[in-house]
Amino acid sequence: MHATLRALLPYLWPRHDFGTRARVVGACLLLVAAKIATIAVPYVYSLVVDALHRAPGGAGGSGAMNEMTVPMALIVGYGTLRLMSAGMGEWRDALFAPVRFHISSVAAVRSFRHMHALSLRFHLDRQSGGVTRAIARGTEAIETILRVGVFNIVPTLIEALLVIVVIWRLFDWRYAAIMLLAVVAYVAFTISFTSWRIGIRREMNEINSEASWKALDSLLNYETVKYFGNEEHESRRYEETQRRYERAAVKTQLSLNGLNFGQAAIIAVTLTVVMLLAAHDVGQGRLTVGRFVLVNTYLMQLYLPLNFLGSIYSSLRTSLVDLEHMFRLMEEAPDVKDRPDAIGLPARLDEAPAAAIRFEHVRFGYRADREILHDVSFSVPAGGRVAIVGPTGAGKSTISRLLFRFYDVTSGRVVIDGHDVRDYHQAALRAAIGVVPQDTVLFNDTIGYNIAYGRRGASQDEIEHAARLAQIHDFIVSLPDGYATRVGERGLKLSGGEKQRVAIARTILKNPRILILDEATSALDTHTEQEIQVALRTVSAERTTVIIAHRLSTVIDADEILVMGDGVIKERGTHRSLLARDGLYAGMWAAQAEERGEDAGHAAVGAGLPA
Repeated sequence: MHATLRALLPYLWPRHDFGTRARVVGACLLLVAAKIATIAVPYVYSLVVDALHRAPGGAGGSGAMNEMTVPMALIVGYGTLRLMSAGMGEWRDALFAPVRFHISSVAAVRSFRHMHALSLRFHLDRQSGGVTRAIARGTEAIETILRVGVFNIVPTLIEALLVIVVIWRLFDWRYAAIMLLAVVAYVAFTISFTSWRIGIRREMNEINSEASWKALDSLLNYETVKYFGNEEHESRRYEETQRRYERAAVKTQLSLNGLNFGQAAIIAVTLTVVMLLAAHDVGQGRLTVGRFVLVNTYLMQLYLPLNFLGSIYSSLRTSLVDLEHMFRLMEEAPDVKDRPDAIGLPARLDEAPAAAIRFEHVRFGYRADREILHDVSFSVPAGGRVAIVGPTGAGKSTISRLLFRFYDVTSGRVVIDGHDVRDYHQAALRAAIGVVPQDTVLFNDTIGYNIAYGRRGASQDEIEHAARLAQIHDFIVSLPDGYATRVGERGLKLSGGEKQRVAIARTILKNPRILILDEATSALDTHTEQEIQVALRTVSAERTTVIIAHRLSTVIDADEILVMGDGVIKERGTHRSLLARDGLYAGMWAAQAEERGEDAGHAAVGAGLPA
């Protein structure tokens, strides 16, 4: 907890942001001033009571109006103090509100940037939804801690301390000791009881989540439930969870009743003891009636903010846990880092010619105990086309990830233009590489936005030119909203071929020196694949191209084909030379040719033709 609060301090007291510091100082001064005014209110009220008691009307006499001047002035002062207390409290909140929300915003942006700075390994190991929820809860926790901690718990403790000091000065040590003992007992009881209640509340929340999950899972699998006639089974499961939730909810309510009664008991006992002591002192002539009212008022004034301490403490603890979780994410270090002396790399084809690629004895494994690539070496000359084929799990896509430097090699080197990729700034390296993946995921925005994502700031003419080269411009302009057509979440409103063309247009707009085609057409039907291949030839022209493919028909024109298996290059050569060798590649080609023949036969039969 202490480490979490220390990590929050730089946000609250930024080194070079003097405006924020001034607001924090101003809010703190107003906080103290408001509490002093609040403490003064009961004191002035007691003076009013004593003044009225001494005045002729208050004691049964019939004095002149000028004898009421002092009580009237005190009443005006009493009202002024109440107004000042409320006004300074509101002014404090208004002054600090920009700081509170700015800190939450800064923390959210820093967390978001840090998540993008982390390596691919982190994101593959975590659920994106869980990460975003942690950031959202963490930023909300900052706002809650500042609002609840700074302007509820701290002021309450300040007020309690001031009241005890004032009571000590105005009365004697007995009253101060009783009130101090009451505050300590109240706080200790509330914190210990609330800590126990948190466990009960957590159990109730977990059961509630389980009930919601079971209901959702059952309804999402409605057809499966019907297939097997398990409606009654699902109802029993849900009912059993609801009964557990019912018991936990009752237990939670009873614990809340116990907390409230314990707090009320401490206040009632304290109030009774103090009033008995004060009444005795009034009878002995040591206290006035006004002072009797004063000590009672101070105790009641303390009771109101302390009454919310349980819920505030629970909220604060939850917020600290959420904030700690977010800060732990912020402490995650990226696996891949830029060197201090990292260099740049020309990114666009209009800035430099195509780049040369070389893998030198590369070894790599996602885990230390399981190596994926074993001593892989190959080269792609500037402007060349190399295809990598092989069965699933052979290590094909791993090569593209190493080239993009999502991971660093275990040993060996990946070289671009004569330099190890670890010598380059990651941003510069990735700007020089364009990727058309197998599964194109689009942003839930317009087609124009998704194409322009390849180069932010591109003009509409440049976007349309890229779309024409990708052979999707005519389709886009045929839509009612044209380039302003929204594609839906993950691009679900577009077909697979349309999404691939958008991805190709995006890469054309990026104009990279290196192109990676990672199973770019494997999820498409044969006819759509042939159309996409035309666009891919356009985008790969003059660029160094690495083609990762499952369908061998897409790589026959490559300068060199690497056949991978079990993390090693088992065969290499041109399409013709590999067929002539009659090895692994030739066997794959024959198997796929047979599949293509079967597909053609099925299509012919479906059309009423002889197979």
